[in-house]
Amino acid sequence: MAREAPAKAAHILPDRLAPNLRLWFVGTAAGPMSAAVGAYYAHPGNRFWRALHETGVTPRLFAPREYPLLLDLGVGLTDFCKTRWGVDAQIAREAFDVAGFKRKVKRLKPDALAFTSKTAAGLWLGKSTGRISVGRQAVGEGPEVFVLPSPSGLATSYWSVTPWREAAHFFRGEMRGSHR
Repeated sequence: MAREAPAKAAHILPDRLAPNLRLWFVGTAAGPMSAAVGAYYAHPGNRFWRALHETGVTPRLFAPREYPLLLDLGVGLTDFCKTRWGVDAQIAREAFDVAGFKRKVKRLKPDALAFTSKTAAGLWLGKSTGRISVGRQAVGEGPEVFVLPSPSGLATSYWSVTPWREAAHFFRGEMRGSHR
């Protein structure tokens, strides 16, 4: 039986969200390095920050500790599990706060969600990871949804920057269906 985190457990990494942001990047949980240093996507082998710069989401290469600056660009950061850290498969399913995430989306109304793993996308879409492909998803109402290959160094064999470019095109308003 899994232990439940206390209702007021401290967040490993704080949300960086605000109303009406253009794009949220959504992970499953902080990795070991990110939890240790208190910064999103902090492992040197993680491609997150390089992908943001290479695709034009950020004007320069940001260091992980600069993650609070993304808000000024219209970009948010969050994870489904705020109170535990580690590899997705090692975190109990009940630790992922899907209902809390849905409340954040409803209240803050982001234009798009970019999931940085199929696990995170599956939590939002209600699908198993095997039934999810990377790229822009066909969803009815709500924010646009992009499923991105994990930037983690552990997922090197699945890495491609192409879906990240697609999300960046939406972010910049260069994609049909961009609603801003």
